[in-house]
Amino acid sequence: MKSNGSEDVIEFAVESLETPALTKAQLAELLFDHIGLNKRESKDMIDAFFDLMAQKLIEGTDVKLSGFGNFQIRTKAPRPGRNPRTGESIPIKARRVVTFHASSKLKEQIQNASTA
Repeated sequence: MKSNGSEDVIEFAVESLETPALTKAQLAELLFDHIGLNKRESKDMIDAFFDLMAQKLIEGTDVKLSGFGNFQIRTKAPRPGRNPRTGESIPIKARRVVTFHASSKLKEQIQNASTA
């Protein structure tokens, strides 16, 4: 862990080039390595966090993570669509989607990292 001004930054390497994504297993491993929770507690904490986020979004409640961003549920109206392969007109049903809006702090960190 290294300090970045008033905040601590945890660095880790992505384990595989085939999956350049941060996984729940990697998050649990970080809790195990940096906080000292045992592996079972780490996994349970990560699962509980994402279960709570999912449940709140299903209920229609926005999820706001300070310094990171907001997850919101948006209802999209039904609309006409087109099959790109055949050109056939098809109706697209109304549906709920999750949107994410990054916080200005996260956007700033991303910009600073790309210019460094």
